[in-house]
Amino acid sequence: MSAPAAPVTQGVALAGAYQDGPDRAERRARASQSFWTALVGVPAVFSVLRLGVEAGGELQTTLLLVANVGPVNLLAGFLTTAARLLSTGLVAVFALGAVLRVSVERMPPGIRRPLFVRWMDIVPAWFVVASFLLALVTWPLLYLPLLIPAFVAAFQLTPARLHEQRIPRLLLLAALLAGYGWLLAPTLIEAGRQREVLALLLFVAPPVLALGVTGPLPAAVIRPLASVTEAAVLAMLVWAALPVISTPVLPLTVTTVESTEGVTEDVRGHVVTVDDVNLVLLQERGGVRYLPVDRVRAQVLCPGEEELPRRQLRVRDMHVEDSLLEGLGRRVRPVHRIDAACRTAR
Repeated sequence: MSAPAAPVTQGVALAGAYQDGPDRAERRARASQSFWTALVGVPAVFSVLRLGVEAGGELQTTLLLVANVGPVNLLAGFLTTAARLLSTGLVAVFALGAVLRVSVERMPPGIRRPLFVRWMDIVPAWFVVASFLLALVTWPLLYLPLLIPAFVAAFQLTPARLHEQRIPRLLLLAALLAGYGWLLAPTLIEAGRQREVLALLLFVAPPVLALGVTGPLPAAVIRPLASVTEAAVLAMLVWAALPVISTPVLPLTVTTVESTEGVTEDVRGHVVTVDDVNLVLLQERGGVRYLPVDRVRAQVLCPGEEELPRRQLRVRDMHVEDSLLEGLGRRVRPVHRIDAACRTAR
């Protein structure tokens, strides 16, 4: 009489497995949707907000910018100024998500996986590598060493993975540190002479930190750490987004216009559009000004205040506040002297 129990038990187990399968697939689908929505939606929202901020919050000026700033120009402006913000968020998510993932795998089943871990489950490896490459070419050289512990954490590159035997492993680590030290030795010496404490910490601490950033973490700290890191990454992105939103997407110029016969005036502002009748400028101190094209006598392109260097350190002839792209660009087109009109027209 007890024989039918086995089929009943098997049926219950199969039903449970069937329920677990679709549930897990549904969670992965939601995680994938949330990740790609954030990746596409955040840049779009930032682009719209930038136009509103640049217009000074005035509706008519915002509409003027929307009508004349095309999507290609807006995308180009976003990529040149906010690419480092986007790559920073992705690098932080992937580094923290990888550490949390190897830690969660050691916990008992049934524990809800943190958001960053679920994102790591659905993101392909090539996208993670592409995010680090984007950071490599867009971050200022001063902050590039931070990519070392982030990359080690994202791919869980423990020292043991360098070589199975201890002596060759230590030799490889010593060679890597020696090459890093040779590359930055002149910069470190100059930073010490100039008492640039922040630069010294950013160049020295990350390689040392990379030796101990891989997981797993103790089970007791996983859940609180996941909540804290998710909130910290969000706060970091909001804090870093403020200067990005306020960065102009239009070129800053000083236009010399002849107001009356023989009398000229320098007008400083961002070029919105030019047609056969007027040159439209969004003045730096607010307001839109229409300048007759036939009265324009000269125009020079000026750098913004955020483009002016604040440190005197260099890494192998590249300024520490430049990215690799900017440094290579300055070798092709060296920085020209700032026109005197840019300094006097305020």
